[in-house]
Amino acid sequence: MAIGSTIYTFTVQLADMDRGVYDDFTLRVARHPSETDAYMVTRLLAYCLEYTEGIAFGEGISSTDEPTVIVRDLTGAVMAWIEVGAPDAERLHHGSRIAERVAVYTHRDPAKVIAAWSGKRIHNVDAIEVFSFESAFIADAVELLERRSTVTLTVTEGQLYLDLNGTTLSTTVHAHSAI
Repeated sequence: MAIGSTIYTFTVQLADMDRGVYDDFTLRVARHPSETDAYMVTRLLAYCLEYTEGIAFGEGISSTDEPTVIVRDLTGAVMAWIEVGAPDAERLHHGSRIAERVAVYTHRDPAKVIAAWSGKRIHNVDAIEVFSFESAFIADAVELLERRSTVTLTVTEGQLYLDLNGTTLSTTVHAHSAI
């Protein structure tokens, strides 16, 4: 018998001053047994940092047709293809052909993630945005995870402040070129 996903509920208060996005919402996140806590935290951060009308989590780890986080307009067209972790070049190539914008949020060493794409065919690779966080930040956030968590996320001048269940952490959101 297969082990099912574990559901985490996040009550989020978002204040992204850099983008002028302010909202309160609740997210139910299904954590697949093969997904690490660090990946799930990065997935949550990617969702919040990309938060806009039409945003949703993709169909999941087994889906090859959708990214981790997807943004669609009212017609269903893909506006943003957002991957988490270390996606392969083929997924990025596919995403950049159908979406106006492609971004990758990683909890891994961004230099190694980007190096894996070297020499591979990726449509519009120079437009792909890669974001990372300080490794201790992700590890510290993982330690604070609960099945029901309260999250206050504030972004100002590229600095991210995360209050997770009453403990505040901070990191710079590092931007990298995909080439």
